[in-house]
Amino acid sequence: MALEMVEFSVVLTKLKSLFDKSGGLILFKSLLITGLSFYLFYIFFANQSPELSTSLRYGWDSYAHHSFSNAAAATNISQIVFGVSSSINTWRNRRHYIEEWWQPNITRGFVWLDRIPSGFFPWSPSSPPYRVSADITGAFKNYNKHGMSQAIRMTRVILETFRESNESVRWFVLTDDDTVLLVDNLVEVLARYDHNKYYYIGGNSESISANDLNSFEMAFGGAGCALSFPLAKGLVIHLDECIKRYPTLYGSDHILQSCIIEFGVSLTQERGFHQIDLHRDIWGFLSAHPQAPLISFHHIDVVEPIFPSMDRHQSLKHLMKAAKVDSSRLLQQTICYHKKSNWSFSISWGYSAQIYEKIHPPNFLQRPLQTFLPWSNRARPGFMFNTRPLSRDPCEAPHVFFFGSVERENRTQVITSYIRRWPRNLPTCLSSGNHSADSISEIRVFSPLKRLNNWVGRRECCDIVRFLDLTVTEVRVRGCRNDEVVA
Repeated sequence: MALEMVEFSVVLTKLKSLFDKSGGLILFKSLLITGLSFYLFYIFFANQSPELSTSLRYGWDSYAHHSFSNAAAATNISQIVFGVSSSINTWRNRRHYIEEWWQPNITRGFVWLDRIPSGFFPWSPSSPPYRVSADITGAFKNYNKHGMSQAIRMTRVILETFRESNESVRWFVLTDDDTVLLVDNLVEVLARYDHNKYYYIGGNSESISANDLNSFEMAFGGAGCALSFPLAKGLVIHLDECIKRYPTLYGSDHILQSCIIEFGVSLTQERGFHQIDLHRDIWGFLSAHPQAPLISFHHIDVVEPIFPSMDRHQSLKHLMKAAKVDSSRLLQQTICYHKKSNWSFSISWGYSAQIYEKIHPPNFLQRPLQTFLPWSNRARPGFMFNTRPLSRDPCEAPHVFFFGSVERENRTQVITSYIRRWPRNLPTCLSSGNHSADSISEIRVFSPLKRLNNWVGRRECCDIVRFLDLTVTEVRVRGCRNDEVVA
């Protein structure tokens, strides 16, 4: 502060001598008053905000532009840039995953490849534009004990994406080429956070062993993670040197997290990011999604197709039919009861429906059926959530229906249908009154066109409307009333 005052007084002395020689004393006094006013303004606001101080010293750079943007304006898709890690060897089989969510001329970002994609020309206009990562083999030759040059290349995707596109950006989202994103849900979630602050947003692995081997405080990269502009800007300045400080780490997401920790930034977890560190059939997991917007799911090539009688690509396209109508409600679980029959209904909107021939409380139904296996059976096997074992007890085994179709009935209502895919092949639950659901072949669900914001954080309610010819059940989804309990 004292040094700044001395510098300022020296400038004034030189200016006064010039004006005295030219007889411009009056003009000098006017400039003196203006200069002092500006300086007092600078001192006051610089002490209030270090960012403003930096901007005034070195010019209104891009960070100042972001800091003084209209914070009241909600984040939109044009303010998010995506960096997709890929390679020539994987792109051919995985590009259709990316093309399911990429929106040409709307979404911004790049696919980062390890070399020029000579076999892919002309480049598909349905894919993100590609870039080739810098050759860093020599520069980082001795800086990864696992020989993971690809991990270092993928860590640097944030740096290279930032350099390619950072104008009017609030968030950078990093993901892999075998990950599907629900872009509208991602925008809605990121809009809740102040993009002018340091944020590192993502999700853990579903597997205890995967978190244990890496970090419970890490956003798993395949599921995707979001970095606010200030964090990304600071990170890229120091990233290459930081990478060299962690030669023993295995994966790019762990290296990135370690560099972010150096800024004092911890992971902000959002439950809609899904690494899918699971094996086999994940319908039990998807049928009891947590009460959070679905943002991503990874490892599509590892698990079985999510719909019966479809391959992975067909299954994905089928799920996205529902997502394109209402992504906010996708996989959101709704629970209701038909008390006359003693049946419990669990609806995973846009994916599956289940009927249990017994009244089960919500804390039972919201636990996923364990139709899947953990990622690894090494130390600390198991999951980061509670599960229910599969059962042959007719009172606990559900009748299972899968998403068949979706249509807008009118401007305010959507109808989704769920079709039985296989017979349950179990006797009726006698302890609940011997009411069999074997005859039900279809469940039709009527729901409002969009899930309202005031429902966020709370499960929707539903009512069993009627039965048609004992083969079709109609269910109506609605917002729960104040103080309503589902029990």
